Amino acid sequence: MKASRYDVVVAGGGHNGLVAAAYLAKAGRRVLVLERFGHLGGLAVSAQAFPGVDARVSRYSYLVSLLPTKVVQDLGLALELRTRRFASYTPVGETGLLVDNGDAGRTESSFAAVTGGTKDLDAWKRFYAMTAGVAARVAPTLLEPLRDRAGLRAVVADEEAWRDLFERPIGAVVDERFGDDTVRGVVLTDALIGTFADPDVDLLANKCFFYHVVGDGTGDWNVPVGGMGAVSGGLAAIARASGAEICTEAEVVSIDPGTGEVTFRDLAGEHTVTGGHVLANLPPAVLSRLLGETPERPEGAQLKVNMVLSRLPWLKDGSVDPREAFSGTFHINESRDQLAAAYAQAAAGRVPDLPPAEVYCHSLTDPSILGTDLRASGAQTMTLFGLHMPARLFDRDGAKEEAVRRTIASIDSVLAEPIESCLLRTPAGELCLEAKTPVDLEREAGLPGGHIFHRDLTWPFAESAEDGKWGVETAHERLLLCGAGARRGGGVSGIPGHNAAMAVLG
Repeated sequence: MKASRYDVVVAGGGHNGLVAAAYLAKAGRRVLVLERFGHLGGLAVSAQAFPGVDARVSRYSYLVSLLPTKVVQDLGLALELRTRRFASYTPVGETGLLVDNGDAGRTESSFAAVTGGTKDLDAWKRFYAMTAGVAARVAPTLLEPLRDRAGLRAVVADEEAWRDLFERPIGAVVDERFGDDTVRGVVLTDALIGTFADPDVDLLANKCFFYHVVGDGTGDWNVPVGGMGAVSGGLAAIARASGAEICTEAEVVSIDPGTGEVTFRDLAGEHTVTGGHVLANLPPAVLSRLLGETPERPEGAQLKVNMVLSRLPWLKDGSVDPREAFSGTFHINESRDQLAAAYAQAAAGRVPDLPPAEVYCHSLTDPSILGTDLRASGAQTMTLFGLHMPARLFDRDGAKEEAVRRTIASIDSVLAEPIESCLLRTPAGELCLEAKTPVDLEREAGLPGGHIFHRDLTWPFAESAEDGKWGVETAHERLLLCGAGARRGGGVSGIPGHNAAMAVLG
């Protein structure tokens, strides 16, 4: 070690910790980042997941919405985010619902074919105009000191929007505003990504929905060129260039919040350093354990399946090009009734019979993640995110295999051919398919309960004095949260990293 005392010690080298380190180092602070893995970025990483297959897969996180342009500009992050013309496609029988942001007439025709008229399309336009207004007004506040409930309500400045997004269960709102089962489901999926909740009664679903539509003031979900690793790699380079010291394979084993002493273990043994502030880019449950406290255990709820295809599968709907359908969000058995049935089965401890899921083919938007030969062959990446797959389902032998088998069957039910017929094989003959359950995320990434948000999402306003000025404060003055478990955390955003840095600099 070059020093034993630092202005700031950051425990954890995920993207939020790197954002905090970059801001603080640019401000002249002496910063040390400690990361237990041999790589940086946490879940925002790219990897060659299949031996001998030249495809860089965003293995865990997959799209960028919440990362503010202000953070990118402040830090000088050279990151290209590409928008997706086609927002979504949802197979319905022999046709499907296509939302084409580049052709309003085509979207209107698709709504008419699926819903039988224009009523739900009109409701769709009104609803998303409302969420767009909220996003434009609220997004800037995510990088400012926390307002209280009344303060954020004043920022929203729309009583109907406040009621429907923050006070009434989102399930009831969707049922009231839309009449078609498919359209209702498409809207509701944003309330359930990584969140196991009943949208009819649980406002946790509202919180999830809010973060999915507020990103950077637009709610757009974009593809990072080069994969998710481009986000973390760029942030690490900026932090280092600004003077931050970054150590990998350095696992924090204890934190003394009173003295700021951080003990960590690396290949050379055990060391102790002291920070004027300690920023924990760690799940709160992990931080509690390091402090000698009894942690609360969160529960993740998702099945992530990464694939490489030799070609895109054919659709039952011959009027839609598969390249159009799969370049946006491709919804699989996610109607309102199907979501409810799957939730009920999972709540009863069963893997859903027909798992709802959605897929994204990043390589259609960013071909650079494929090697030259693979790209020329017509191969594509496919990422699947399965809903209503809480960790509790995977505490028995064979549950993962059952969940994957049923999820593949769910995909096949909406395609014109089995997805397996399109899967690429490695040179050794293995299918290019890997699945990650919450149990896998806990084991591989150290996420308690496999919770991708570190713990259940919170409102973007202060609910008590304990939330502090920035939403990153803890019971200890020198110890701050800077990860997804902070208030206004979750997703690939850098927001809690920025806010923790501002709390230190303030």
